Amino acid sequence: MKKIGILGGTFNPIHKGHVWLAQQFFRRLSLDQLLLIPTKQPTHKQAPCLVSAHHRLEMCRLAMEPFGFLVSDLEVSRPTDSYTVLTLRELRRQFPEDAFYLLMGEDMFLTLAQWKEPQDIFSMATLCVSPRSCDPGNLERLREYARSLEPMGANSLLLDIPYLPVSSTKIRETVQNGGDLREWVPDAVADYITAHHLYENNGG
Repeated sequence: MKKIGILGGTFNPIHKGHVWLAQQFFRRLSLDQLLLIPTKQPTHKQAPCLVSAHHRLEMCRLAMEPFGFLVSDLEVSRPTDSYTVLTLRELRRQFPEDAFYLLMGEDMFLTLAQWKEPQDIFSMATLCVSPRSCDPGNLERLREYARSLEPMGANSLLLDIPYLPVSSTKIRETVQNGGDLREWVPDAVADYITAHHLYENNGG
């Protein structure tokens, strides 16, 4: 049985904070494989300046290639709205013997009870969350939320991964202002954004 980590998100664009999280989750959980799954269109929030799935997939592949992590088009190629529960069901069909670890930051974690069919999600994957800070009050809030999900069958792991203060919004603003992206994204991703003129005019 393999331990497979699943890290989803818009990745618009992927940045060093995402790469850091992927590396840390992989190491701390002793995962056998990590699967990055870009979303087609977030169902729980608006995604400003969302570039095409093709571009986001390519940027993710460029960022993950040095670490041997895989990037899947499972969600962006789905013809209907894409929900985590549907993705997990498909992965369960593909890998019936493996254990899934759903990797996320605290913002996503704190909305899980409102996701589509959360109990099915909890039955198929262990929830792994990284907080935005090591503030004791913040950590306790996450622990309380994890306890509130237990009656629904959720198994949650809280990992104290140091938070890197970088955001896709900041990167898009940097592009529009003509700034240097290399502080925020891997060099290969910065080159791709520049070559394809992404995010230069509130989009790409």
